[in-house]
Amino acid sequence: MSEDTLIDELLGGKHRALARVITKIENRSSGHRELVSQLHEHTGNAEVIGITGSPGAGKSTLVDKMAAAYRERGETVGVIAIDPSSPFTGGAVLGDRIRMASNVGDMDVFFRSMSARGSLGGLSTATTDAVKALDAFGKDKIIVETVGAGQNEIEIVKTADTVAVLVPPGSGDDIQMLKAGILEIADIFVVNKADMDGADRTVMELREMVGMRDASPMAGHHGANVFDHGPEEGDEEDDEGWKPAIVETIAKTGEGIEGFLDTVDEHVAWLVESGELEAQTRQRYEAEIKTLLREDTASLLEDELSTRGGLDAYVDRVVARETDPYAIADELMGPLEDCVAEERERRD
Repeated sequence: MSEDTLIDELLGGKHRALARVITKIENRSSGHRELVSQLHEHTGNAEVIGITGSPGAGKSTLVDKMAAAYRERGETVGVIAIDPSSPFTGGAVLGDRIRMASNVGDMDVFFRSMSARGSLGGLSTATTDAVKALDAFGKDKIIVETVGAGQNEIEIVKTADTVAVLVPPGSGDDIQMLKAGILEIADIFVVNKADMDGADRTVMELREMVGMRDASPMAGHHGANVFDHGPEEGDEEDDEGWKPAIVETIAKTGEGIEGFLDTVDEHVAWLVESGELEAQTRQRYEAEIKTLLREDTASLLEDELSTRGGLDAYVDRVVARETDPYAIADELMGPLEDCVAEERERRD
């Protein structure tokens, strides 16, 4: 099948074409960049929701119930689940598990398990491109579920409009983890398994953390400090930031799911009304361009290194103290710098 035909079928709503495009994207097959480039003009309509949190918090069950609830609302759903990479194949080691039990057989819920490929936070360039494919296809909601490996999950903000962090009840370790960094990326905290002991205490601890003003110099997900929203007694109303919401769910039974989705809707409305959605989109594309430039530059340097016979001879010279790593880097960067300089002179 030609690339043009593949694109036409994807835009025409053929799920098989969507699956083939995402496979090409994930495998970084020849021509995948051209495919994504053609899809770009058809993107910008889907709402992207990131679901992260510690392992065992119930992310997969929550995503399953979210998809079912969105379908009841008449909306189509795409789910990308980022699984740990296999050390042997690079593929998703959990990719064959049954995770969307409530939506089996529903063609309007497209589920794809993808490998983290060792990228920071479990999100790779391939994931960003796969989100674009789902967006261009016409999915109303796209859910990105990460493996939940720790605070490096902050990478999810590069893909999602709304980030929900799941926190299991009664776990002091998880609250400490949030203090280590995840607090800054959460738009919504979800205390899942709220019927378990310790849920009330977890909610209380989260409220205390969210209520701590000026407790962190770090900017939140949307650039403004997440703590600087909501008036104190005697203060004027401050509508510049978003105060992270805290909701309780029991994903196994579906309890609290509608309330959670309503909170997601409230956050999206705030993004639009505040202008933050546009700003966030610009930041996302800026980060994506920088990532692609880094990847392409690294590829060029690898090719140059290969033409010179590899790195071993250079390492030998460094070990022998005949030169140093900085000098080697300067030498290998030379041809690229010369090309950039020539192009700059041509433009001037």
